[in-house]
Amino acid sequence: MDIIRKNTPTREEMAENKYLAPIAHRFLSPELWRFTRRSVPRGVALGLFAAFIIPLGQIFLSAFLALPMRANVPLAALVTFVTNPFTLPFWLVIANRIGDFTLRFDATAPAVASAKANSGVWAFLMDAYQVAGATVVGYLVLSLVAPGVGYVVSGWVWRAVVARKRAKRLKVMEARLDQRLGAR
Repeated sequence: MDIIRKNTPTREEMAENKYLAPIAHRFLSPELWRFTRRSVPRGVALGLFAAFIIPLGQIFLSAFLALPMRANVPLAALVTFVTNPFTLPFWLVIANRIGDFTLRFDATAPAVASAKANSGVWAFLMDAYQVAGATVVGYLVLSLVAPGVGYVVSGWVWRAVVARKRAKRLKVMEARLDQRLGAR
């Protein structure tokens, strides 16, 4: 969490952004910048949704969606970096495979249409259509499934982090109490 807090933009930095200036007063609400058990999973889910649903402007979309949902704005913006230029080939392959599995082009293609399309430019166009269509459908599936998975996983991680911190505090308090009682 400390790494996330260090690398996320501050409220003032986002307020100074020229694109966000018209609605900067809404972003300055302190509840949108706190890391709570409800705002963190919401921020992760919105960030994942924005990361997969559109190719450009993901940070702004996640920030705008975080306002009415009362999600953590910096975390929503940070999670959108799951899809970046370095990970794009990986996500394209994953989206294509998911789209192929969802649409099952091979199983649904009629034999007559494929017999006519087996030659020349027409075959290339059909293949390109199948690849692009499968990839788009895969991204749509990812944009619907990833937020739900991200919400659940981030909720579990949040609980584990809080439980670990609580256990550390209890050990320290227990050691202090033992030290006090042993000194008497």
